[in-house]
Amino acid sequence: MTQTTTISSVNSDRFLNNILQQRSSLPVDKLDRETGEWLQNIREQSASWVSRLTLPTKKDEEWRFTDISSLLDLEIVAPTSFTTENPDTIPEAEDTRLVFVNGSYARELSNTAGLPEGIYVGSLTNLPETYCKYFRPFLGTQPGKEEVFTSLNTASITDVAIIWTAPNTVVEKPIHLLFVSVAGDSVTISQPRAWIVAEKNCQLTIIEEYSGTSSYLTNSVTEVWLGENAQINHTRLQQESDNAYHIGKTVVTQQRDSRYTLTEINFGGKLSRHTPEIHQDGEQTETYLNGLTVAKDEQTADTHSSINLHHPHGTTDQLHKCLVNDRAHSIFNGKVFVPKAAQLTNASQLNRNLLLSPKGRVNTKPELQITADNVKCSHGATVSQLEADEIFYLRSRGLTENDARQLLIDAFVAEIIERIPVKSVQETIQSLISNQ
Repeated sequence: MTQTTTISSVNSDRFLNNILQQRSSLPVDKLDRETGEWLQNIREQSASWVSRLTLPTKKDEEWRFTDISSLLDLEIVAPTSFTTENPDTIPEAEDTRLVFVNGSYARELSNTAGLPEGIYVGSLTNLPETYCKYFRPFLGTQPGKEEVFTSLNTASITDVAIIWTAPNTVVEKPIHLLFVSVAGDSVTISQPRAWIVAEKNCQLTIIEEYSGTSSYLTNSVTEVWLGENAQINHTRLQQESDNAYHIGKTVVTQQRDSRYTLTEINFGGKLSRHTPEIHQDGEQTETYLNGLTVAKDEQTADTHSSINLHHPHGTTDQLHKCLVNDRAHSIFNGKVFVPKAAQLTNASQLNRNLLLSPKGRVNTKPELQITADNVKCSHGATVSQLEADEIFYLRSRGLTENDARQLLIDAFVAEIIERIPVKSVQETIQSLISNQ
């Protein structure tokens, strides 16, 4: 019997309407009046938009390798309130971080002490009124806001993780955003939202992490804004439960001379998809995307990136690696758009895949769409297995077969892990790969 891969409009409507009906109310008592009214309008506009949309199917070009029809079999309910009774779920806060559990800000698990002047790190429900003028003009205005999962997230906003830096602020300590889902007997949904702004001449290091227990759906949106000459080094670690579903989007807008680096690591989730969407809105802008996906068992891991260069002298370099074992399935689709206005662009894109099992699957589709005539652009993809000659050579030097395989795997992933700016995160990821 073959598994169905279609989603009827009736089932899709039922799925989306069920989530909309279970939305939590906006905590207007924790917001200033103007912000509460403004945010409520955004929620209702997005809910209206969702009501006219359907879930994507494999007939849609952007989703043709990713079957999400299994979502319709889930009886999704709103998460219950969280209590901090299990210290093993979330370690004590030693770094600068914001913790959100089941979508709600956990003040007692967060730590925002020791930050320099000129930065706000906190939640929307604790946002001082003086900062609201910086927040309101930007939230929900990035391109792609009409997409169904992004609209669903916007329609369900109750709180937002906020990082805002005043011009000329340099923050040396990494800021950790931790989003945790703690589900019970039922399948729950969490829809985290993050808003990160680095004003002119700012420097930030961000670690964004997703984890959880049991079975649930995470639908996250992170908006990033870089002013002129700003720099953000962003690490995104997705290690959801093996029974979880993860749909994530990171949308970035860069102004002139800014530099943005994203290193994403994808481990968990029964089905996961991340969509980095970059818009270079100024000259001499630099974007670097590094990715590592580790898929095992019957996981499906999808990365769909889009880099849009709109001005001359833009630079972008993307390297995404996939490690596929068992019956897992990895998908990579990277698009780089170089219109006529983006002359003297330097763009490169490469996807490397390593299959550890004959039953693993890889679908890769790097794309360049160029209409400018004075550019330097390249793209490519490789799919390979561990070379028998290399394993034989290492075994001839006294290594066991398992040690030889692990050494080659470590060499494959090291190029991405070494680009993470925080040593402790590097060690965590290396340990996870070794254990798997």
